[in-house]
Amino acid sequence: MDSRQMRLKRLMGKGRAVIVAIDHGMFDGPIVGMEDLPATAAKINPIVDGVLIAPGMLRHCAEIFAGYKRPLAVVRLNWNTVYCFHWKYRKAKSVQCYAVEDAMREGMDIALVSLTLQTGDEERDAANIEIYASTVASCHKLGIPVIGEYFPTGHMNMTAGQLHDDVRIGSRIAAELGADAIKTFHTSDFKAVTSTCPVPVFGLGAEKTPTPLEALGLAEKEVAAGAGGVVFGRNAIQVRDPMAFQAALCEVVWNGASAAKAAEQQGL
Repeated sequence: MDSRQMRLKRLMGKGRAVIVAIDHGMFDGPIVGMEDLPATAAKINPIVDGVLIAPGMLRHCAEIFAGYKRPLAVVRLNWNTVYCFHWKYRKAKSVQCYAVEDAMREGMDIALVSLTLQTGDEERDAANIEIYASTVASCHKLGIPVIGEYFPTGHMNMTAGQLHDDVRIGSRIAAELGADAIKTFHTSDFKAVTSTCPVPVFGLGAEKTPTPLEALGLAEKEVAAGAGGVVFGRNAIQVRDPMAFQAALCEVVWNGASAAKAAEQQGL
């Protein structure tokens, strides 16, 4: 078994994966609950499978990755203007922001590489594909598995049907180009996304929900629709008790507990 297979096996060791995302500062700067990222990392329950983080923050949050039974370090390697909502960018241009070798030296276990298409510009779409595919190939050469993040352009202005179609097609493209797993939005027919993708599909948490129970309910729906796991950020951090919420999230994702039962068990 090679390094890439071993890392994937460890991430998916419980059948489905729970990843906590704290990489928001790459696009938003300091946000609520993530102003002091090492302090934020200290609120991550060490039972989770992975932590999504920016490459430059690995050294500052090293403690969460230091234990024997530790989360895997999932590192975002490219930067895309599509995430900069506060600057009102709309062209969704991607650039590689960190070399694979450099991220490995910092302690990366798994890479995350994002892909955005349907930007309205064929040349930009092609350039985004080129960056995505070349980065995936570079990771695989060095035994690093890749979570391909498919992020629709202008998703907040789409109808439910438009979002679903974009995610279904884009996720398959990202997998066809070599991703070992996919991270993307939950859609109105998420089963059609997970069942037509040859690799595990992780549902993301997206915008902060009003209550922890609603966030757990989203995870429950994603798992019921065949998700291979979840990637939750604000919903896992911007809560009264992040450790308890993440434990409940693990119960829902790993063990198929209902959102209500998991919330009750953790006193949420």
